[in-house]
Amino acid sequence: MTDTKYISADDAVKYVKPGDRVFIHGGAATPVCLVHALQNRHHELHNVEFVSITTLGEVNFDRPEHRKSFYFNSLFVSAATRSVSNSEDGDYVPVFLSQIPQLFRKNILPIDVALIQISPPDAHGFCSLGTSVDIARAAVEMAKYVIAQVNPLMPRTHGQGFIHIKKIDTMVWHKCELPEVDYSFEVSDAVKKIGHNVASLVEDGATLQLGIGSIPDQVLSNLTTHKNLGLHTEMFSDGIIPLIESGVIDNSQKKLNTGRSVTSFITGTRKLYDFVNDNPGIRVMDISYVNDTGTIRQNPKVIAINSAVEIDLTGQICSDSIGTYQYSGIGGQMDFIQGAALSEGGKPIIALPSQTNKGISRIVPFLKEGAGVVTTRGHVHWVVTEYGMVDLFGKSLKQRARALLEIAHPDQREMLENAFYKRFEKV
Repeated sequence: MTDTKYISADDAVKYVKPGDRVFIHGGAATPVCLVHALQNRHHELHNVEFVSITTLGEVNFDRPEHRKSFYFNSLFVSAATRSVSNSEDGDYVPVFLSQIPQLFRKNILPIDVALIQISPPDAHGFCSLGTSVDIARAAVEMAKYVIAQVNPLMPRTHGQGFIHIKKIDTMVWHKCELPEVDYSFEVSDAVKKIGHNVASLVEDGATLQLGIGSIPDQVLSNLTTHKNLGLHTEMFSDGIIPLIESGVIDNSQKKLNTGRSVTSFITGTRKLYDFVNDNPGIRVMDISYVNDTGTIRQNPKVIAINSAVEIDLTGQICSDSIGTYQYSGIGGQMDFIQGAALSEGGKPIIALPSQTNKGISRIVPFLKEGAGVVTTRGHVHWVVTEYGMVDLFGKSLKQRARALLEIAHPDQREMLENAFYKRFEKV
């Protein structure tokens, strides 16, 4: 559309006033120029609350001068918000990713201003939320005022991310590269073995959910001879591209969105952003749909692959904190663990190296004091390390502990054996 009016980022953020709650579009769609413009107003603002999930790009929420004006209430802690979220100037909301839109739509967290990044309007006035529809769709629906960074490098994605310019109050034209995340570097032997082990649990015709990182990429690299796989995942990354292009992922067996890959947000390299641009084979949807267990379970043989910080001998999974230190968030792990468990032939999988880079066991007698339990021992099924795979579903506490001992690092097994004896067998 030729009559679109654009203003500067500095003028656009003048609408934000003290006491406002401001939503920040997340992931690769983080509107960096709008965030910077708002932070530049720190001297005249106070008690402004930011809410967001993962933010990427050159943003810093930890500067002392910004802490005086802005409070970061994170819905999923990431590198850019980790320090402030663990301080007196921030906090964290423990919530399933699937339910964050409810916080907006039910006015539990009313949004005053939404800062988003979108593709340019098409001939009919429709823009796209691009790489991140996730919780952004609900935030845009409910915000009292919407400020959009319009970026011609933002891919126009199909699905539920279309928004008409009439729904946007202020638009800022700003062409810039999207943040990129690349996990194609050399991986450890342990991660390679984990990828192989997890892939061995995937049957032809399965529906995949997996995130970004070295373990998911290794799993994908071991699926090149599979057939008729489907994709229904909260996150879409570069590792998926070869399987779609080769026809391994064809979504032919899915009950919902047959023939199309479904995701809620896209994070990776420029190659990925170009791949999804105007691609009708990929639907980017509201997280309340993608991560709904009622949606997930309808697809066959759902393979949900997630990771953990540590797991205790009874199967309790800590994935979001290191003791009391909030490292990430609940995210969608429980959404897909339960959804996969309810899927016909589904397999919920927790995949993790047996120990940290510092040689500390990830399989532990007890979770660290203050650690958050993301996946309960009642929900955990498959656990995979480089030393093997065990299914804890239906096993007693002692059986679980014995099974986890078998896939622990050999250097840690004596310690775990002693813990087993003290807990379960000492009279």
